Amino acid sequence: MHPPARPASARALASLREPRMQPMKPSAMSKRKLKESSAESAECISQVQKIFRERFCHHCAAGKLFGMEQQYRHLLELLRRTTVHGESNSALIIGPRGSGKTALLNHVLKDLREMEQVTENLLEVHLNGLLQTNDKVALKEITRQLQLENVVGDKVFGSFAENLAFLLEALRKGNRTSSCPILFVLDEFDLFVHHKNQTLLYNLFDISQSAQTPVTVIGLTCRQDILELLEKRVKSRFSHRQIYLMNSFDFKQYIKIFQKQLSLPAEFPDESFAQKWNNNVQHLSEDKTVQDVLQNLFHHTKDLHSLHLLLMLAVSAVTVHHPLLTPADLQEASRQHRTDSKANIVHGLSVLEICLIIAMKHLNDVYDGEPFNFQMVYNEFQKFIQRKAHSMYNFEKPVVMKAFEHLLQLELVKPLERPSVRAQREYLLMKLLLDSSQIMDALQVYPNCPTDVKQWAASSLSWL
Repeated sequence: MHPPARPASARALASLREPRMQPMKPSAMSKRKLKESSAESAECISQVQKIFRERFCHHCAAGKLFGMEQQYRHLLELLRRTTVHGESNSALIIGPRGSGKTALLNHVLKDLREMEQVTENLLEVHLNGLLQTNDKVALKEITRQLQLENVVGDKVFGSFAENLAFLLEALRKGNRTSSCPILFVLDEFDLFVHHKNQTLLYNLFDISQSAQTPVTVIGLTCRQDILELLEKRVKSRFSHRQIYLMNSFDFKQYIKIFQKQLSLPAEFPDESFAQKWNNNVQHLSEDKTVQDVLQNLFHHTKDLHSLHLLLMLAVSAVTVHHPLLTPADLQEASRQHRTDSKANIVHGLSVLEICLIIAMKHLNDVYDGEPFNFQMVYNEFQKFIQRKAHSMYNFEKPVVMKAFEHLLQLELVKPLERPSVRAQREYLLMKLLLDSSQIMDALQVYPNCPTDVKQWAASSLSWL
C-alpha cells in the first residue's frame, strides 16, 4: 500500500522549511583580487610599452649594439685617452643612415661616464648641422653649452669675432694636466663643411692638434667622400681617424637582432610575464609568416631604423586583453609600414584629377620623361574625352586648370623653375612626382573608379 499523498498546502509548507541551494555570489575578496590582477596586468603592459618606446624611438644607450664591437672598442679607447690622459684627438664616424652611428656614440659615452676616473671630468658640446646652419649660430651654441662668461641665462652676447676670440682664448689658456677635456660632437658633419671658409672646423681641428686644452672632435656623417670636401688647411689639421659602420649582417643575424630587440630585459618587474613574453618572441622568430615579413623588410632596407619602426607599430597593438604579439600584428604593422603617403593622397582625388595624372603619365611614357606643360596635358585629356564621349563628361578648360593647380598644391606635380609674373600658366614646364606603380596601385583601390579610366591607365602603361 502506498502512503497517503500529502496535500498541496503541506508540500508547499515543507518546501519553505527545506534549505534551498542558492547560486554562489562572488565574494568581495575575489572581486578585489580580480581588480588587483587586472591593475597589475595594465601596469605590466604600460611598462612594456614604455621600455619599447625608449628603445625604438630614442637613440638610448640601453639597447644592444650589433656587429660593431671593434668600432666600439676603438672609439671608447679614443675618448678614454682624452678624459684620463688629456690627449687631443679627432675622428669621423662614417656610415649610411640607420647604421647606428648615434647609437654607437651614445653607448660609448654612457660607458665612459660610468668609469671612476672619468666622473664629471668631461665637458660635452653637441652640435647638429641641421640646427646650427652657420658658424655664428654654432659658436653661440658652443658658448651657451660651455656656460662661458658672456652668457646670461640662455642669451649669448657679442659679435661672431668677439665670441670666437673669447672661446679660443679660453681654450688656449688651458693645458693638458689642469684643464677639463672637452668633447665636440658634430652631427651631420658634412653640413658644417659648407659653412663659409670652414672657420669653425679649422679652429676646432687646430686646437685639437696643439698642446692646449684637451679637445676631441667627433664628426658623424653619411658621406663617404667627406675628406674630399675639406679645405687643404682643415684637412692637414685633421687626424684622419675614420670609423666606418656598415650593415654587414645576413638574414640569420637579422632574425637574432629582431629577437633581441623585442625581448624584455632581465630586470623587468614581473618575471613570469617577462618569461612568457620572451618565449612568445622566440616562437615568433621561428614563425614562417613573421620570417616572410622580415625578409621583405631585409631585402628593402637593412637599416635598424626601419626594423624599429615596424616593431613599434606592432607593439602599439598590445593591450590588457591582447597582451602578447601575434604574427597577424606584425603583418598589419608591415602593411602600415609599407603604406605609400603619395598613393594615399591619390585616393582622395576627383576623377578629373585622376584623369590628368594618367594624361601626364602617358606623356612621360611617350616623351621618355621629358617635362610637360598644362596645355599638353589638356590636349591629351581631350583625346581621351573624344574617344569616350559616351561615358565621360567634358569639363570646361578653366575647371581642368583648377584641378591641375590643385595637383600642384598637393605637390604631386612640381614646376621645373620658379614661375615669373609674365609667364603664362598654361606653358610652365612641369614634372610628375608619381611613378607608374604608384598610379596603378592607387587606381586598384580607388573607390568607384570608372572602368574606362582604368583601361586608359592600363593601356598607357602597357610597356611595364
